[in-house]
Amino acid sequence: MGKLVSQIFVSLDGVYQAPGGPEEDPRGGFEQGGWMVPYDDEDFDRFVTDVFGQVGAFLLGRRTYDIFTAYWPRVTDPDNLIAERLNALPKYVPSATLTGPEWNNTTVISGDLAKEVTALKERTDGELQVHGSGALLQSLLNLDLIDTFHVITVPVVLGAGRHLFTEGSLPTAFQHRSGLITSKGVSIQTYDKAGRPEYGSFDLPENA
Repeated sequence: MGKLVSQIFVSLDGVYQAPGGPEEDPRGGFEQGGWMVPYDDEDFDRFVTDVFGQVGAFLLGRRTYDIFTAYWPRVTDPDNLIAERLNALPKYVPSATLTGPEWNNTTVISGDLAKEVTALKERTDGELQVHGSGALLQSLLNLDLIDTFHVITVPVVLGAGRHLFTEGSLPTAFQHRSGLITSKGVSIQTYDKAGRPEYGSFDLPENA
């Protein structure tokens, strides 16, 4: 059975909206799109190449799918691993409105999300990867389907935008697997799901 693995960019104040460009996701009047771009470097590129080396299929939210569709099919360099994997491998998009997708090897899923994604994990050879797709990711987290998070924290506070972890998220504990800090100060940390959080207290014992 494959693992469901997420890669997501967040700011220091937890915003995931539009890291890659000013027109990527302007919902709510968001005007700071592209905030990740100045922090790209060789360290980050190596990490992304390694992630894409593990993928067996992609699970993408509708907005992220549309963003990717507008860009990656035009990248035809055979040495570009990211383009090769995105263009060739299966892509699954939960959507009630997407019809007749033209990007190669795209399947729209519209049934029960938990059942559909569980079935995809079972039949995927390699990782079932979610890139971006913040709204979908929140749903997957609340369905307890995320196995691994690659959380890419960019050293910038935006003060506006859509937040990844909102009130009402399913309480979930993760175990740190690995991490690195890029030359530009981006923190890339990988966490595996460990179950429900445990709780304690720093209060002194009554007889102390």
